[in-house]
Amino acid sequence: MADTLQRILDGKVIAIVRGISSKDIIQTVQALKDGGITCVEVTFSLKSEEQSLDTLKSIQMIKKHFSDSVAVGAGTVLTPENVYRAKEAGAEYIISPNVDEAVIKATKRLGLVSIPGAVTPTEVITAYNWGADIVKLFPAATLGLSYIKALMGPIDGIPLTAVGGVDASNYGDFINAGCVGVGVGGNLVNKKLIEAGDFEAIKNLALEYGLK
Repeated sequence: MADTLQRILDGKVIAIVRGISSKDIIQTVQALKDGGITCVEVTFSLKSEEQSLDTLKSIQMIKKHFSDSVAVGAGTVLTPENVYRAKEAGAEYIISPNVDEAVIKATKRLGLVSIPGAVTPTEVITAYNWGADIVKLFPAATLGLSYIKALMGPIDGIPLTAVGGVDASNYGDFINAGCVGVGVGGNLVNKKLIEAGDFEAIKNLALEYGLK
């Protein structure tokens, strides 16, 4: 777990893969990797169990194909059951949009990195006290840099990552504000480009973060 956490901290950017079919997952992750991004979160679907099963398939495929060269996690994890399912598929970290004690503790019990989502200082501190390794601030762009900087004052010992409205143009601002990293979804893992088979464009989007 310590190694996974360090890879996330070193990687700075977690690419959020949402609604991308498992048939496109290897080429998508390869394009991200070629662009310097080696942390990938594949999200569960709240609407469709079929999509969630495809999420688990994608995690398995990433783990098998890329081994330790890519750190793969599961996102939108709302129940301990999905923590276990993600772990069995090969996920190394668990990301949630909320602070849920049962999810955090199940994650830690299985030796995975825990990244729950929070907004307020109370939520951030509660998540950390329950065992979170990093706390996700969401929606980061809506909260704003001034809010994040103010939040850092009393809780500067808790690693925070920014998610929501982050792209290559403002990524550095969140890092400079004190975040240990960011999560980027559609601004990076562009569904239309992937469905069109334009993986070179995905690689070029990844390169904009300057991590290679």
